[in-house]
Amino acid sequence: MWLYLVAFVGLYYLLRWYRERQVVSHLQDKYVFITGCDSGFGNLLARQLDARGLRVLAACLTEKGAEQLRGQTSDRLETVTLDVTKMESIAAATQWVKEHVGDRGLWGLVNNAGVIKPVTLCEWLNMEDSMNILKVNLIGVIQVTLSMLPLVRRARGRIVNVSSILGRVAFFAGVYCISKYGVEAFSDILRRELQHFGVKISIVEPGYFRTGMTNLTQSLEEMKQSWKEAPKHIKETYGQQYFDAFCNIIKEGLLGCSTNLNLVTDCMEHALTSVYPRTRYSAGWDAKFFFIPVSYLPTSLADYILTRSWPKPAQAV
Repeated sequence: MWLYLVAFVGLYYLLRWYRERQVVSHLQDKYVFITGCDSGFGNLLARQLDARGLRVLAACLTEKGAEQLRGQTSDRLETVTLDVTKMESIAAATQWVKEHVGDRGLWGLVNNAGVIKPVTLCEWLNMEDSMNILKVNLIGVIQVTLSMLPLVRRARGRIVNVSSILGRVAFFAGVYCISKYGVEAFSDILRRELQHFGVKISIVEPGYFRTGMTNLTQSLEEMKQSWKEAPKHIKETYGQQYFDAFCNIIKEGLLGCSTNLNLVTDCMEHALTSVYPRTRYSAGWDAKFFFIPVSYLPTSLADYILTRSWPKPAQAV
């Protein structure tokens, strides 16, 4: 019995390996638009796809980021400045892409731009910071996608949305988790709505990686500023000792971030270039062997595992 089961599982993975090795033809004629290319995953992916011969249209928030990227790539890669929180900027970028791709359409759209800061408890986060996270990570993804969708549909192309493992297991950075759960839901809905148009949707769920978003010094400074601005009753409820312990937990987590960003960009590249892309990619060992298994546990057990090292608030019952 067990022998048959092992043989069946082995055959399944062998067939999947064979299918996923098949590459889309004429990649050198494919246009891919990537948001958030100033640094991190977007920047590396732009350079990676450019080196492979694809026609990369890289969107950067700043002209400085765009200039630096152009200096590291071939003449094929072109850049545009884009603020995903502003509809007029999205409309201008869409028109720019349309002029470049023409009747061929847009093969790939990668929604990579995102923010997480400040990393705090929900009660410590002011509404302005909350809204900014949602505007960039969720509303921006929706607006960019819907604006570019006719071009992607024309090419029967790919949409790759960068979510997070915190879009599968939410346990800190509350509004960030909300935004990523929203990306997951939007992607699932879009995949089902577009199945008859030949458009494939993939979600990339990175674990903890060292990028500009997870800069240790900046993250801790923003946490301290958020705590400083918190109302008096919030500080009394949690206490300084809780804040200090929470900072240490976040610091340990950030110090443990992986530096191998290729684990993420390789997933993105596969989603864009494979004949049979996956629906979901979990990137990083922590994502594959900790967070994904935890997401299937009973809620009470998952809660214990995720919060067992948390400190107790000053006014805890």
